[in-house]
Amino acid sequence: MRLTTKGRYAVTAMLDLALNQGKGAVTLQDIALKQEISLSYLEQLFAKLRGNGLVKGTRGPGGGYRLAQSAEAISVAAIITAVDEKADMTRCGGEANCQDGKKCLTHELWTDLSLEIYKFLDGITLFNLVNRPEVREVAERQEIEQQSHSSGLQSIVVESDQLTGTTNRY
Repeated sequence: MRLTTKGRYAVTAMLDLALNQGKGAVTLQDIALKQEISLSYLEQLFAKLRGNGLVKGTRGPGGGYRLAQSAEAISVAAIITAVDEKADMTRCGGEANCQDGKKCLTHELWTDLSLEIYKFLDGITLFNLVNRPEVREVAERQEIEQQSHSSGLQSIVVESDQLTGTTNRY
Protein backbone atom coordinates (compact mmCIF):
# COMPACT_ATOMS: atom_id res chain seq x y z
CA MET A 1 0.00 0.00 0.00
CA ARG A 2 1.31 3.42 -0.83
CA LEU A 3 0.40 4.93 2.51
CA THR A 4 3.35 7.06 3.57
CA THR A 5 4.03 9.12 6.66
CA LYS A 6 2.00 11.90 5.03
CA GLY A 7 -1.22 9.89 5.37
CA ARG A 8 -0.32 8.50 8.78
CA TYR A 9 0.56 11.93 10.18
CA ALA A 10 -2.60 13.49 8.72
CA VAL A 11 -4.78 10.85 10.40
CA THR A 12 -2.88 11.25 13.69
CA ALA A 13 -3.24 15.05 13.64
CA MET A 14 -6.94 14.86 12.77
CA LEU A 15 -7.51 12.35 15.57
CA ASP A 16 -5.76 14.75 17.95
CA LEU A 17 -8.19 17.49 16.86
CA ALA A 18 -11.16 15.14 17.31
CA LEU A 19 -10.01 14.20 20.81
CA ASN A 20 -9.82 17.89 21.71
CA GLN A 21 -13.12 18.88 20.13
CA GLY A 22 -15.02 21.00 22.61
CA LYS A 23 -11.85 22.37 24.28
CA GLY A 24 -11.40 25.13 21.74
CA ALA A 25 -9.00 25.51 18.84
CA VAL A 26 -5.84 23.41 18.89
CA THR A 27 -2.56 24.89 17.71
CA LEU A 28 -0.32 23.03 15.31
CA GLN A 29 2.47 23.56 17.84
CA ASP A 30 0.49 21.55 20.43
CA ILE A 31 -0.13 18.76 17.92
CA ALA A 32 3.52 18.81 16.84
CA LEU A 33 4.75 18.45 20.42
CA LYS A 34 2.22 15.85 21.50
CA GLN A 35 2.46 13.70 18.37
CA GLU A 36 6.16 14.29 17.65
CA ILE A 37 5.52 15.58 14.13
CA SER A 38 7.47 18.41 12.52
CA LEU A 39 5.59 21.71 12.73
CA SER A 40 6.48 22.64 9.14
CA TYR A 41 5.24 19.25 7.94
CA LEU A 42 1.96 19.76 9.82
CA GLU A 43 1.57 23.19 8.21
CA GLN A 44 1.79 21.57 4.77
CA LEU A 45 -0.70 18.85 5.70
CA PHE A 46 -3.16 21.31 7.23
CA ALA A 47 -3.11 23.47 4.11
CA LYS A 48 -4.40 20.43 2.21
CA LEU A 49 -6.86 19.42 4.94
CA ARG A 50 -8.22 22.98 5.04
CA GLY A 51 -8.47 23.07 1.25
CA ASN A 52 -10.53 19.90 1.34
CA GLY A 53 -12.91 21.25 3.98
CA LEU A 54 -11.84 18.94 6.80
CA VAL A 55 -10.45 21.59 9.15
CA LYS A 56 -11.00 25.27 9.74
CA GLY A 57 -8.49 27.65 11.23
CA THR A 58 -8.82 30.65 13.50
CA ARG A 59 -6.12 33.32 13.65
CA GLY A 60 -4.97 35.36 16.59
CA PRO A 61 -4.94 34.74 20.33
CA GLY A 62 -6.80 31.56 21.13
CA GLY A 63 -6.48 30.58 17.49
CA GLY A 64 -5.71 27.22 16.02
CA TYR A 65 -7.61 24.51 14.21
CA ARG A 66 -10.89 22.69 14.67
CA LEU A 67 -12.65 20.01 12.70
CA ALA A 68 -14.76 21.60 9.94
CA GLN A 69 -17.23 18.71 10.13
CA SER A 70 -18.39 16.41 12.89
CA ALA A 71 -16.08 13.56 13.84
CA GLU A 72 -18.83 11.20 12.68
CA ALA A 73 -18.66 12.66 9.17
CA ILE A 74 -14.89 12.41 8.65
CA SER A 75 -13.57 9.03 7.55
CA VAL A 76 -9.95 7.93 7.60
CA ALA A 77 -10.19 7.49 3.81
CA ALA A 78 -11.28 11.14 3.42
CA ILE A 79 -8.26 12.30 5.41
CA ILE A 80 -5.81 10.18 3.45
CA THR A 81 -7.32 11.27 0.14
CA ALA A 82 -7.21 14.95 1.20
CA VAL A 83 -3.42 14.81 1.56
CA ASP A 84 -3.01 13.15 -1.86
CA GLU A 85 -2.49 9.62 -0.66
CA LYS A 86 -4.04 6.58 -2.29
CA ALA A 87 -4.93 3.15 -1.03
CA ASP A 88 -3.52 1.67 -4.23
CA MET A 89 -1.85 -1.73 -4.30
CA THR A 90 -1.12 -1.77 -8.03
CA ARG A 91 2.38 -1.20 -9.41
CA CYS A 92 0.98 1.10 -12.06
CA GLY A 93 -0.98 3.47 -9.83
CA GLY A 94 -4.22 2.17 -11.31
CA GLU A 95 -3.24 3.13 -14.85
CA ALA A 96 -3.38 -0.48 -16.15
CA ASN A 97 -0.02 -0.04 -17.88
CA CYS A 98 1.95 -2.21 -15.48
CA GLN A 99 3.57 -4.50 -18.05
CA ASP A 100 5.06 -2.76 -21.07
CA GLY A 101 2.12 -0.35 -21.26
CA LYS A 102 -0.50 -3.05 -20.83
CA LYS A 103 -2.36 -4.56 -17.91
CA CYS A 104 -0.38 -7.20 -16.00
CA LEU A 105 -1.64 -10.64 -15.06
CA THR A 106 -2.54 -9.66 -11.45
CA HIS A 107 -3.77 -6.11 -12.09
CA GLU A 108 -7.42 -6.88 -11.26
CA LEU A 109 -6.43 -8.64 -8.02
CA TRP A 110 -4.50 -5.57 -6.79
CA THR A 111 -7.25 -3.24 -7.99
CA ASP A 112 -9.83 -5.24 -6.01
CA LEU A 113 -7.59 -5.20 -2.93
CA SER A 114 -7.16 -1.43 -3.26
CA LEU A 115 -10.94 -1.03 -3.36
CA GLU A 116 -11.36 -3.19 -0.25
CA ILE A 117 -8.73 -1.18 1.63
CA TYR A 118 -10.47 2.05 0.64
CA LYS A 119 -13.86 0.70 1.76
CA PHE A 120 -12.34 -0.40 5.07
CA LEU A 121 -10.77 3.02 5.73
CA ASP A 122 -13.92 4.80 4.56
CA GLY A 123 -15.91 2.83 7.13
CA ILE A 124 -13.82 4.14 10.04
CA THR A 125 -14.54 7.67 11.24
CA LEU A 126 -12.73 9.89 13.68
CA PHE A 127 -15.70 9.32 15.98
CA ASN A 128 -15.06 5.56 15.90
CA LEU A 129 -11.40 6.09 16.76
CA VAL A 130 -12.06 8.64 19.52
CA ASN A 131 -14.33 6.15 21.25
CA ARG A 132 -11.82 3.32 21.32
CA PRO A 133 -10.59 2.75 24.90
CA GLU A 134 -6.99 2.23 23.77
CA VAL A 135 -7.03 5.54 21.87
CA ARG A 136 -8.41 7.36 24.92
CA GLU A 137 -5.73 5.76 27.10
CA VAL A 138 -2.94 6.99 24.82
CA ALA A 139 -4.52 10.46 24.61
CA GLU A 140 -4.67 10.72 28.40
CA ARG A 141 -1.02 9.68 28.69
CA GLN A 142 0.00 12.26 26.09
CA GLU A 143 -1.96 14.97 27.89
CA ILE A 144 -0.21 14.17 31.18
CA GLU A 145 3.18 14.13 29.48
CA GLN A 146 2.51 17.47 27.78
CA GLN A 147 1.38 19.07 31.05
CA SER A 148 4.44 17.68 32.81
CA HIS A 149 6.70 19.00 30.06
CA SER A 150 5.04 22.44 30.17
CA SER A 151 5.28 22.72 33.96
CA GLY A 152 8.91 21.58 33.78
CA LEU A 153 9.69 24.41 31.37
CA GLN A 154 7.95 26.92 33.63
CA SER A 155 10.01 25.83 36.63
CA ILE A 156 13.21 26.15 34.60
CA VAL A 157 12.28 29.76 33.76
CA VAL A 158 11.50 30.53 37.43
CA GLU A 159 14.75 28.89 38.62
CA SER A 160 16.71 30.78 35.99
CA ASP A 161 15.11 34.04 37.14
CA GLN A 162 16.06 33.26 40.74
CA LEU A 163 19.66 32.55 39.77
CA THR A 164 20.03 35.74 37.73
CA GLY A 165 18.13 37.91 40.20
CA THR A 166 15.56 39.04 37.62
CA THR A 167 11.94 39.40 38.58
CA ASN A 168 10.32 38.74 35.22
CA ARG A 169 7.55 36.15 35.22
CA TYR A 170 6.25 34.62 32.02
